[in-house]
Amino acid sequence: MILEIVSPEASLFKGEVTSVSVPGVDGSFQILNNHAPIVSLLQKGTVKITAPSFSFSKEAAKLFSKIDDQNYALAISSGTIEMKDNKVIVLAD
Repeated sequence: MILEIVSPEASLFKGEVTSVSVPGVDGSFQILNNHAPIVSLLQKGTVKITAPSFSFSKEAAKLFSKIDDQNYALAISSGTIEMKDNKVIVLAD
């Protein structure tokens, strides 16, 4: 599935991923390939991304924490997530 993470300042990430875990307002949840369509509010926490490879701009790379070769994390204060047709869009603050 395709993940796109956008902040008010810039597009932080866009690429093929295998899973995304987000801090929903009713608790954290994970989205995998072919997940049902969903729109949800996000609260302060960490977005965790699993992918076979990553490519970030220089500006965005400093915002992500490397967990291991296939996992990165991004701290957010709030946001919104939408999953539709195997495309996930995270609007993060």
